[in-house]
Amino acid sequence: MAKMAAAVNIITTDGPAGRAGFAATAVCSVTDSPATLLICLNRTASVFDTVMQNAVVCVNVLSSEHEALSGLFGGKTPVDERFAAAEWEAGVTGAPVLKDALVSFDCRITEQCDIGTHRVLYCTVEGIHDGQDAEALLYYRRSYQRV
Repeated sequence: MAKMAAAVNIITTDGPAGRAGFAATAVCSVTDSPATLLICLNRTASVFDTVMQNAVVCVNVLSSEHEALSGLFGGKTPVDERFAAAEWEAGVTGAPVLKDALVSFDCRITEQCDIGTHRVLYCTVEGIHDGQDAEALLYYRRSYQRV
């Protein structure tokens, strides 16, 4: 799996269960009509219950300038510190949108299924924030790359 290059994303949520976010590369487009993304989330992740209870997420696609931010959201950094490291605004679902992401997809979780250790979330896009035009941040062979 380390040889599968993937875009780096920060997935965020906010709602009745609180605010949370995590870094993820297991994200892809499913269909454009209706616009739907797929996100894989480990069921033992600290954010799992919060994401499932809120039932909304924003997929923030990172630029090469966001490597440090990805590290914060991919580690054990407290939630408040993660969000304090960047500028956010609320999307139409209430999920946090990273202001300078390449693009952000504000979504509602509409279907899900469990596969092995993960839950696969199918997320219908309700809003798109087209951000900056910059190099993309990828993860390949356990390190960050820029394209």
